[in-house]
Amino acid sequence: MGMTISQKILAAHAGLPEVKAHDIISVKLDVILGNDISASMAIEELEKVGRPPIKAAEKIVLVPDHFTPNKDVDTAEQCRVLRRFAAKEKIKNYFEVGRVGIEHALLPEAGLVVPGDLIVGGDSHTCTYGALGSFATGVGSTDLAAAMVLGETWMRVPETIRISYQGTLGEWVGGKDFILHTIGKIGTDGALGKTIEFCGPAIWELDVESRLTMANMAVEAGAVNGIMEPDLQVQSFLEGRGQRKGVNWASDPDARFEQEFNIDVSQISPQVALPYSPGNAVPVQEASGIQIDQVFIGSCTNGRLSDLRIAAKILKGRKVAPHIRLLISPATPKIYRQSLEEGLLKIFVEAEGVILPPSCGVCFGGHLGILGKGEVCLSTTNRNFKGRMGHPDSKVYLTSPAVAAASAVRGAIIHPSLLA
Repeated sequence: MGMTISQKILAAHAGLPEVKAHDIISVKLDVILGNDISASMAIEELEKVGRPPIKAAEKIVLVPDHFTPNKDVDTAEQCRVLRRFAAKEKIKNYFEVGRVGIEHALLPEAGLVVPGDLIVGGDSHTCTYGALGSFATGVGSTDLAAAMVLGETWMRVPETIRISYQGTLGEWVGGKDFILHTIGKIGTDGALGKTIEFCGPAIWELDVESRLTMANMAVEAGAVNGIMEPDLQVQSFLEGRGQRKGVNWASDPDARFEQEFNIDVSQISPQVALPYSPGNAVPVQEASGIQIDQVFIGSCTNGRLSDLRIAAKILKGRKVAPHIRLLISPATPKIYRQSLEEGLLKIFVEAEGVILPPSCGVCFGGHLGILGKGEVCLSTTNRNFKGRMGHPDSKVYLTSPAVAAASAVRGAIIHPSLLA
């Protein structure tokens, strides 16, 4: 019996000729990622046991992106823990304010992940890197601490669901719409504990940044990772970035998949996920006219350059509705600079939007753009749970940058093609 791309990566890192679903294996890691929340907790656990020697310093990446620039004294202390640990252990890949970006945009941009990698991170959206043909999954802070010491961890080989996308993309439809529609179709527990392998001709039509968006939200369907076979676009994306040579794995023709789905993207409209679940996805037409107070464009899901270009295309020469707060956060300093050089930031400011630093703060209600009681936000982020971005009585609708930008101008949710 053949193996899936995920099984091949896990087998290679376990030093085994093959693995099958449900096997428990010990695997060596290529990248161990922590942020200012998860890594500070992991470091505290290490301190409790006398801080054992760190054997995997060259594999560790520390990205203080959730509460930076520091929100208050407590979060300043969290970041100080990372800073001191990085200095003591000589962590090369520590990113300070001014160089730090949102982790799941920063690592691909910096070439720190390559095809065939096995990655664990103290953040559930670590699965983003599967778009580059790596097996990447989130872990808790205790497992993160052990991985930092040992450079390896244990895993249960997951079953794989394969989802194939065919058809022609409609206007204003992209990766965010693919994944919201998919989660709506299979449910937020439709891939619980499993791998989602995304494939099909419509996937290969997407640029790498849209694929990163899809892999990022695999966890919203309960998956431990989302993965795609790396193609020429991925190779081109990594050219000049990749800090290591990757391995391009592909599933065998006779690999066993636990379930298979086919999706015709020509039937997909721009999507909106209604509160309080990413699984409540509907065509934008069904949400049209819903009044909003705030629009956020950014995050590890949709804060990349292509996202900001789409938003700028819609916002150019227009202003946001008088009652709307438009917040925009380029996901990394490089994206910020590129947006500045291309004139995108000028368009956003002239539209009366506010430019925020690269930060996860808005997405999880940590700081910047917190919602008050009863307020409604249309957001390009990945989660819209109750209280996710602020007050428990606020509401968050998820969508793409195109719908978000058009709706900011109209002051209510609207299909971009209907914006006068």
